[in-house]
Amino acid sequence: MSTDVNKLLKTADCLHDLPAIEKALDKMAKEITEKLHDKNPLVLCVMLGALIPAGYLLPRLNFPLEMDYLHATRYRGATRGGDLHWLVEPRQSLKDRTVLVIDDVMDGGLTLSSIIDYCKQNEAKKVYTAVMVNKIRKREPGVEFEPDFIGLETEDRYLFGFGLDYEEYLRNAPGIYAVGES
Repeated sequence: MSTDVNKLLKTADCLHDLPAIEKALDKMAKEITEKLHDKNPLVLCVMLGALIPAGYLLPRLNFPLEMDYLHATRYRGATRGGDLHWLVEPRQSLKDRTVLVIDDVMDGGLTLSSIIDYCKQNEAKKVYTAVMVNKIRKREPGVEFEPDFIGLETEDRYLFGFGLDYEEYLRNAPGIYAVGES
């Protein structure tokens, strides 16, 4: 598989390099700080994709917050999403909390929509969402929201890098890449 992954990386289109990502993270941090600096939010990192974006974003948030994670996935190593599978629920109580959910990408919106519903069912006071990448595309039926905080926007292509994976590989690529069109 590593040979195929290396070939994929060589033919991929770099849509956003690391300096562009750093600039987007600074912008997101400023917007999040303006909105949540006095809310003592519980920040939920959506594993595995948001691990890298959250690791870069959280040190930029210079206000009191608590952190936890959840692991909900529709992909499970595939390139197309299926049913949502909850692997790990947050340990912290969401009741009466302001919650910030950090995810890697807003694609069709089903995963993030389900996570928001979960937070509301667990009595979160307010739920905000932050995504590293927002794909400009039509959302899935029933998805009627856009993320509150967006790092970068891309066209609707298969993406990887900076947390996003290609068949569980290339999350560590230092940019946001799209699979080559050829």
